[in-house]
Amino acid sequence: MTKLAASEVAALDPYKFMATVGKRVIHPGGRVSTEALLGRAHITATSQVLDVGCGVATTAIQIARRFGAQVTAVDIAPLMLERAQANIRAAKMTGRVTVRPGDICALPFDDGSFDIVIAEAVTMFADRPRAASELARVCASGGQVLATEFCWRTPPPTEARQVFLGQVCPGMAFDTIDDWVAIYSSAGLTNVQTQTGPFEMMTPRGFLTDEGPAHSLAIMTRVAARPANIRKMAWLMPRMAKAVPYLGYVLVASEKPR
Repeated sequence: MTKLAASEVAALDPYKFMATVGKRVIHPGGRVSTEALLGRAHITATSQVLDVGCGVATTAIQIARRFGAQVTAVDIAPLMLERAQANIRAAKMTGRVTVRPGDICALPFDDGSFDIVIAEAVTMFADRPRAASELARVCASGGQVLATEFCWRTPPPTEARQVFLGQVCPGMAFDTIDDWVAIYSSAGLTNVQTQTGPFEMMTPRGFLTDEGPAHSLAIMTRVAARPANIRKMAWLMPRMAKAVPYLGYVLVASEKPR
């Protein structure tokens, strides 16, 4: 896979940086939120599933393996697509999971193409109403749109808000739970339900739960192997620590009317 120069590592957002060091779960609720999402999804072996903003394809692989469904995994970032392809090959899921480039605000699919449409921690990086409308558009009548998003579990102090949205994830925008419900409802989706939980992706407990002891050690070894990775992690972690106590995720589960 492509090896990035030190300057490129320094410029990566946290999601892409974690992908380069081998982290497999890269969304705010970790595996807990994915399990909650899959628990609400009506996936069968005949389902056509779209995973938008698939990252390194961890969820897409899990869906294909657990349910036997056909999964189309889409991401806008070439770096994520490269690692997704590698993970799919390693998991021997090439026949079940197809990777395609795509923008959540302009998905390259016909109306009603998928029974289940999933977006884990991606809508918040885009024009949110437009993105939600695209997720709804490509969902078949009677199908489901499910997403996980960031939210503030408790109101953050000004410094924590500014550090997280201004430095750690510049350009990201997210809302209250009621705002997320309004966004997905305005896209024409119904029976919009939510579930919330804490941000766990970058906490020590969440890291170990998501990756397991052996893979967590492998990730830390990759970080320690390059000065550029060490510098990036040293920059990232204290900034994340300011926001983590206030951050959480919201799972949005909805249906497209028949």
